[in-house]
Amino acid sequence: MSGSHDHTHPQDHTHDHDHHHHDDERWKHDGVRVIPGNQLDPNVPSTAGMDRKAAINFARVGAQKLWAGTVSIKPDAKTGAHHHGHLESIIYVVKGKARMRWGEKLQFTAEAGPGDFIFVPPYVPHQEINASRDEVLECVLVRSDGEAVAINLDIEPIEKPETVLWVDPVHRHPDEKK
Repeated sequence: MSGSHDHTHPQDHTHDHDHHHHDDERWKHDGVRVIPGNQLDPNVPSTAGMDRKAAINFARVGAQKLWAGTVSIKPDAKTGAHHHGHLESIIYVVKGKARMRWGEKLQFTAEAGPGDFIFVPPYVPHQEINASRDEVLECVLVRSDGEAVAINLDIEPIEKPETVLWVDPVHRHPDEKK
């Protein structure tokens, strides 16, 4: 149908008001959610050596494509080897010093401190280690699905892992001359 429509219908105003009221109620309960830090859910798949808690997941807020939460590791402690199936994971170090080991025999290692991000691709066997003897390691976790997956592995790690530094076209190896 073409042409201008410049006259109003009184019932349209009522309909618009009802429509806005419905949107307000929907957004009120299905919009932004704030999950207080002291109300995280400890009932999530975990790995020995860590305290993992969920903040955002399907069960709590209806998240379909993300899982987010926290993890703490006691001083001088480490987790068991594990992976997260098909999920991609991001770890953000809030406090402390994280040492990550990964690979079939946990043969690679790298460290991260406060403000650093760690990316863990799907199915990569890894282990988180608190590299500090006296400070708790506190991190924020984000995963690429609303479900929590933690598959614990029985891996005999090699004794001396190889240190891997972050190197890409922008960040060169420290030994390279500029």
